[in-house]
Amino acid sequence: MPSFRIRVNGKTVLVESWDPDQPLLYILRNSLGLRAAKFGCGLGQCGACTVLIDGKPERSCILPIKQIAGRNIMTLEALAVNGRPDAIQTSFINEQAAQCGYCTSGMIMAATGLLSQKTHPTLDETKQGLAGNLCRCGTHTRIASAVMKVRR
Repeated sequence: MPSFRIRVNGKTVLVESWDPDQPLLYILRNSLGLRAAKFGCGLGQCGACTVLIDGKPERSCILPIKQIAGRNIMTLEALAVNGRPDAIQTSFINEQAAQCGYCTSGMIMAATGLLSQKTHPTLDETKQGLAGNLCRCGTHTRIASAVMKVRR
């Protein structure tokens, strides 16, 4: 069985997959037990599966394992420090930006990627940075507010 060396949340792991086209999302959830990234559409359109790859938001549901071997992957699980939410997670809590919560992981990862590139985004930059992530509950205003209140 082919194996792939990937770096997830600061740790190098060797994962095996019969299928080199198996999506990263399945590796994260089923092989590594990292369940924050969610399966939403399976087409890379909703953003529920967003993780950071080499610091940039990517859709893990459409990224084959063969394409991410050797790259750095960060999931929501890596953001908390000593079990405490980081600044963006805290801001989401304070702004009550999550309603059902299904999109929250992907939104936070997209926001983390945005804030790593732009420490003080404008509202338009924030909207653009989150545009690929859908929220069925309609809390976009609170989500944008949460991102705007974080300064990195």
